[in-house]
Amino acid sequence: MPLVPDTAARFRHLHQQGLLRLANAWDAGTARLAEHHGAAAVATTSAGLAWSQGYPDGDHLDVDALLHAVAGIVRVIRVPLTVDVEGGYGDDPAQVAQTVLRVVQAGAAGINLEDGSGDPALLAAKIHAIRQACSAQGADVFINARTDVYLRGLAAESARVDETLARAARYRDAGADGLFVPGVVGEADIRALAQGCGLPLNVMLRPQLRDFDALAAWGVRRISAGSALAESAFGHIGAQMDDFLHGTHTALPDPQAMGYGTINALF
Repeated sequence: MPLVPDTAARFRHLHQQGLLRLANAWDAGTARLAEHHGAAAVATTSAGLAWSQGYPDGDHLDVDALLHAVAGIVRVIRVPLTVDVEGGYGDDPAQVAQTVLRVVQAGAAGINLEDGSGDPALLAAKIHAIRQACSAQGADVFINARTDVYLRGLAAESARVDETLARAARYRDAGADGLFVPGVVGEADIRALAQGCGLPLNVMLRPQLRDFDALAAWGVRRISAGSALAESAFGHIGAQMDDFLHGTHTALPDPQAMGYGTINALF
């Protein structure tokens, strides 16, 4: 299904007020399930999507496998889709831009693109190249720039706000629409980032961040489940498989199972 022209604009609007909750999916089935349960938009988890395709997380996913998964998701949902493209599956900004353009042409309204432990200048160059490539093709995309300052401990605790804001300014100037700071949990830091970054702030779900109303009051505009749902699914199904293969089969049938007919009706 081709990209609907206003899909990126619709997705961008979801960041303007309140708190956008993204229950990260990893295939067409889980994306449709998220939509069925009321998701205003669907995001992929890079880890879950990679695992579902038989790859480890961390820029190892085959791009054709990614595009196939994106096309499958777009086919079954009507809400905007944002795709985690990790580091863009390459270090050449022009190559990354072409990869992202293909993702957008497959129907994505947004992307996540991360700096990891790399040079912030490289992520800025990728963002700039993506913006140019998409504009040249008349395509719009919400670029959510992820910085791993907190997640990877790339600066001393006392310097993390300043380092994150410096990167945010660089990424904003390059054309980013949002800032994703996984790993930040303190109220003071979150408030400072939300106020100073000049972009809608995205945080990742952590046990310390369960009060969504408080997050919205602090200035957060988006919260992502990340790989948590995929990890939970793998753990739950793995336990059932282990019981079926080696135990007493008490886990089957599962009282929490949706049921064949209900699932089939989703599609």
